[in-house]
Amino acid sequence: MRDRRKASDGRGGARAQRQTLSLDGEWEVGESLEADSAPSSFQHRVPVPGLTHSATPPFPEVDEFLSRENIDNQIGVGNLPASARITSAGISHQPRNYFWYRRYFIAPLHRDCAVLTVNKAQFGSKVSVNGALVGQHVGCYSAASYDIAQPLRWGTSNEVLIRIGAHPGVLPPDSPCGTDFEKTRWTPGIYDSVSVAFTDSLMIETIQVAPKISPRQVLIQATVRNTTAAARTGPVEFAVHEWKGSEVASATRTVSVAAHTSSVVTVEIPLPQAKLWSPEAPNLYAARIRLPDDEVMTRFGLRELRFDTVTRRAYLNGQVYFLRGSNITLHRFFEDPQSGRLPWNEAWVRRLLGDLPRRMHWNFIRLCIGPPPQRWLDIADEEGLMLQYEFPIWVATMRPGGKHYDTGELIQEFKGWMRDSWNHPSVALWDASNESDFPELGAAVIPAVRGLDLSGRQWENSWNPPSDPNDPVEDHPYEYTDYRDARKGYLYGDMELLEVRSGADRIPGTPPTGHAMINNEYGALWLRRDGGPAVYTEKTYATLPYPHATAAERLETGAYLLAGLTEYWRAFRYFAAVMHFVYLSCDVPGAVTGDNFRDVETLELHSNFEAWVGEAFKPLGVYINFWRLTLQAGIERDFEVMIINDHSIASRGELSLRLEDSSGAPAAQSTVPYEVEPNGQQTRRVPLALSALPGEYWLKAVAMPAGADDSSSTTSRRRLSLIAQKS
Repeated sequence: MRDRRKASDGRGGARAQRQTLSLDGEWEVGESLEADSAPSSFQHRVPVPGLTHSATPPFPEVDEFLSRENIDNQIGVGNLPASARITSAGISHQPRNYFWYRRYFIAPLHRDCAVLTVNKAQFGSKVSVNGALVGQHVGCYSAASYDIAQPLRWGTSNEVLIRIGAHPGVLPPDSPCGTDFEKTRWTPGIYDSVSVAFTDSLMIETIQVAPKISPRQVLIQATVRNTTAAARTGPVEFAVHEWKGSEVASATRTVSVAAHTSSVVTVEIPLPQAKLWSPEAPNLYAARIRLPDDEVMTRFGLRELRFDTVTRRAYLNGQVYFLRGSNITLHRFFEDPQSGRLPWNEAWVRRLLGDLPRRMHWNFIRLCIGPPPQRWLDIADEEGLMLQYEFPIWVATMRPGGKHYDTGELIQEFKGWMRDSWNHPSVALWDASNESDFPELGAAVIPAVRGLDLSGRQWENSWNPPSDPNDPVEDHPYEYTDYRDARKGYLYGDMELLEVRSGADRIPGTPPTGHAMINNEYGALWLRRDGGPAVYTEKTYATLPYPHATAAERLETGAYLLAGLTEYWRAFRYFAAVMHFVYLSCDVPGAVTGDNFRDVETLELHSNFEAWVGEAFKPLGVYINFWRLTLQAGIERDFEVMIINDHSIASRGELSLRLEDSSGAPAAQSTVPYEVEPNGQQTRRVPLALSALPGEYWLKAVAMPAGADDSSSTTSRRRLSLIAQKS
């Protein structure tokens, strides 16, 4: 994209502002075994951004790599003997180690500076222009920028050659290339955009925008690079305007930069009338920074999400805010044969991050085990979806195959990963790791990078103690299941144990803490998209009342139980966030978990999942604290019904408890008033005379706000068999 505006060069002429040339599109690609042996021919074509398994014609055995972590996991579940354990990164099952991407572009007439940026590529990137090496980057999850001015041929055609690894095994053993014990394929590709920026003399290298909500203002920090051999001084113009709207504030500063160095310039701009950003109102602004020879714009939103240890709550823009949501494991979805070009389809991503979360009443999604292309964050900003942004580390001392890292390299990778994303209001919480017992993250890495984020986002760090007094802690309470033990499965009747629990159940790995808690994994009820059990749930579904259930019965029962667990984890107000696992994953033979899509290409959820679990995530939540499978017919008893209100205004109305037969006909009903304060909870003991007739029934609790229609009500349901009294 070219900016046609001009600026005086001080010599009576005019010089162009930044020109940006996108290199997205079709690239040629070849392969090699050796690191320094570029292929002699490029017979394949591949999209950028995209994955190499989308090449035409296709490469054989692409993605085939068995990682050390996956081998360790298979040893743990008994599929492999302990002797199979390895110390290398993994075992490649493909006839190559590298892919080489090639493209040509026409450079403009001479400029002082040309920077090529590869937003994300795995596994690593090494770049040459016109046969000259310009640099390399081992990171898989952060952008790499390369100065290509010296070998560039101005005003004519230029060759760009980008070498990436075909699998993680080609990277240094202590590099942060990702760990996932449950991933079966490792997919290479330049999976984010590639571009070249052309400027003169003073150039804007980076921008960080840090909004403040009290008082409302924005801090803008720009790093300015002098690309010439002489010191330069010039004005820096800052402007803030509504996204797609008019300017609301501006400021000007002067910057002096020595030859071939960089300098940081910072400004605070008051925005007293600015609108806050939230999932309910995703108001966006843009910051424009202009130099005599350069101009860059970035978006932001005035948003502050913080966690508080004293109250154990999350606060959005100063108000208590309960987080509801799920997880996306995009890099597992890369393994899916149906993934194809979907992650780069604008309409598909917008529906995934916008329409469906709203229908499910989700406001918070964890990006787990691998970051997305940058465009995903743009869309989340616009759709109003907050993200827990996780760096893909999964290291636990109880797993001998766990990867270890070079701390210095890890800090550098965290810096780049943060830099690429810290202007997005959707990125609300940094996450250093998944299910990891890795003390060095809290002791060295997070302290080294926390202060770089001028917005002051907090950090969540898995099973390590929190590194800040108010950082939250995650928990993964998978109730009643141990998929590593062949004797155990998910017992349908074990749900009765929930009746005497307090919603504060914790797994042994979670550190003892009084901090705010995030439940971002629960519900080990995974199914394949066709309704078949995943590897981890084969024993789970074999223990249900009907072990020979049909796919439809499994899908219905899985949704029913998952909805009940969602109600349970929310009802006791122990967790500041409740997030089911997993919204998007892969569906392949041997997949250990599964998502809830009937058709992932059209993003059609299984109807029972959307109906049951969507109801359980409504801001007005209802939970019947009852899980017994049978009761005697003809008795009268009290039932405990818990109501939660995630709204910022009180909710008042009627709570009815009903007994309905299989046709929906009422057999009994009792109604009591309810009143729940903003972000509050209430428990009502509701009497109900059970039908004298034995049979199969539904026990339903329905909260109906006063003056609202049926669409505003929330229902909790339990299956119940009434049995005849013994004579």
